[in-house]
Formats: sequence, C-alpha cells, structure tokens
Amino acid sequence: MRDQLQQALATDAGLLKGRQVTDLLRAGGGSVGSSWRVSLSDGQALFVKVAHSANLRAEQSGLQALRGWADLSLIEVPQVLGCLPLSGQSALVMAWCEFSSGDQFSLGRGLALLHRASADGGPGCFGWDQDGFIGLGPQPRGWRENWGQAFTELRLRPQFHLARTWGLDAQEWEPLLQPIAAWLNRHASEPCLVHGDLWSGNAAVLADGRGLLIDPASWWADREVDLAMTCLFGGFSRRFMEGYSSEWPLPAGAEERVDVLNLYHLVNHANLFGGGYQQQSRGILETLRLRLL
Repeated sequence: MRDQLQQALATDAGLLKGRQVTDLLRAGGGSVGSSWRVSLSDGQALFVKVAHSANLRAEQSGLQALRGWADLSLIEVPQVLGCLPLSGQSALVMAWCEFSSGDQFSLGRGLALLHRASADGGPGCFGWDQDGFIGLGPQPRGWRENWGQAFTELRLRPQFHLARTWGLDAQEWEPLLQPIAAWLNRHASEPCLVHGDLWSGNAAVLADGRGLLIDPASWWADREVDLAMTCLFGGFSRRFMEGYSSEWPLPAGAEERVDVLNLYHLVNHANLFGGGYQQQSRGILETLRLRLL
C-alpha cells in the first residue's frame, strides 16, 4: 500500500504543485481504512486516508458540507485537496492538522454556530441525498418532512433489520417505531447539518485553540444527535458544553432524548462488533417499551 500511495501522489502534479514526497508514514487505522502522514519537500505535510471508494465519497461529501457552514475562525473542517484512485480503493488527501489537549470551548461554540447557521439556511427537511456510512454500517439516503419519521425510518429501521443476524426479533422493536416518532415530533426540532458520528475520536482541539471535526457521517437532522453522542463514549469536557451553550443552549427535555438518539449508534455497534452493545441495545428498547407502550 505504501508504494501504491507514493506512486499515486507523485503522478498527481496538480496536487503536489512541484513538491516531492520526502517521507510517508502510517498514521493509524481503524475499521474503515488506514491513515498516512505525507511529508513534502517544502516542509508541509498532508493527511491521507485510504479506504473503499464509496466510504470516501460519503466522507468527502460530509466534509465539504460541514466546511461550507463552519465558522473557520472557531472550528476547522479539513479541506479535501484531492481523491486519488488506488487499486480497489481510493485515497482522500487533506492538509495535516496538529492536535493538542487544549480547551474545548471553541470546539463546542463552533459546533453550535455550525448547527445554527445551517438551521437558518438549510433544506427545511430531514435526511441526505446519497447513501453513506456510519463507520462500516450503512446510512441510507432519503428525505422526510418530520424528524420522528426521518429518525425511525431512515436510521433505526435499517439497523434493526441488520440486527436480525444476532437475534433481535422484529417484535422487540417494530411496535416502538411509531411511538418513538411521535415522541420525537413533540419536540419542535429544526433540520441542522450534523456531524453524525461525533465521538471523541472524530473531534479534537488544534494547536491554535480552534476545534476540529473529522470523519463525519453527516446528514440533516435534529442537532441533538450530535450532542447526545458526545455523552456515549466520553472524551468531551464541561468546557465543550459551556462553549456550545454560550451560542445555542439545548431546549428543556433534551437529556430525556439522549438514550433513544444513541440507540442508533449502539445498534450499529452491535451489528458490527457484537458483545455488550447487543445487551445495551436491548436494555434501551426495554426502557422505551415501558415508557411509550
């Protein structure tokens, strides 16, 4: 892979603009693909992510959308510099960003401003115009006029169908979809552009103090999906929420919706990884059954 990537970079004259690759080091990897740090002859560096082409097309679409709505003085969303074909895969090329362990206030504030700006100028409905991914799980395209239907039909139902492979029966979730949709619709949510996979591995603070968003699974949704996910795996500080609330506080009752919004991610993790995620998913379904039925 290293040789393929180096050759692809070297043959793209428009991307390198006369510079040469001086070093190419593995910078990590995960379930979706591998990541690389590319050092250039002018002292600059690039970040390159290698994965299946469909995954990277979806990621590129999300990055471009988020960058278009972000206040870049507060929060950085990497600009896609190129997408190179490789054997059976693609390589998404972006500028290299230096992380720090700094104050998350600007990260939270920048996310709130992104949500608010997109709510004021967005499409007015919920969904996305192309198939995408949540990790390696499918995130189907489609549009709905109301939030409850969008979340249950476009996000929960497809994951529940996949969950049949580990024994989640339709009778455990089918009766809950309409009550969940009705409950979510009682909250007057606005379609916002969301990151969609906002765990701590996909957000950071840069050396200059600005926030950073990477690896999105974006769609137009209730902004609460991003805030709920920050509670799921940890890694977000009190200062993050202070920054968010300084621009757009969450409405009353938001904390009551956290579990149902995170159910989407838990079932996706159960489908991909199994283990305790299956029990967590069933636990939330039982809580919802007692509450809504």
